[in-house]
Amino acid sequence: MTTWTPICPLDDIPVLGARRVARPHGMDVAVFRNDAGGVFALLDRCPHKGGPLSQGIVFGNSVACPLHNWTIGLCDGQAAAPDEGCTPRFQVKVEAGTVYLDAQELAHHALDLQRPVAGPALRCKANPP
Repeated sequence: MTTWTPICPLDDIPVLGARRVARPHGMDVAVFRNDAGGVFALLDRCPHKGGPLSQGIVFGNSVACPLHNWTIGLCDGQAAAPDEGCTPRFQVKVEAGTVYLDAQELAHHALDLQRPVAGPALRCKANPP
């Protein structure tokens, strides 16, 4: 049996937008709402370079990553061809105007994934030795 965790009222997620859900461990989950009334949940990480999908543009059943415009399917987390990759999805339901996520998935799903960290900047020395 699935235990559902209430996240927010449906109206708190803008149409064609998203809301981030922080977890005590692991990366945030992005909950999306499209213009057809669909609600979807993915790890807030593009499979390409780790861009925050919650800041992307939602269209149809997809979201465009804000970093490099990869198209990620909201139903399955798959990158659209010719790109390849997948971001984990989470079970979501809407009941009586409230959005719920699976409590077990929130606690344990995709905890091993991290957002890539940019490397150190190269510093130019004004007076090389």
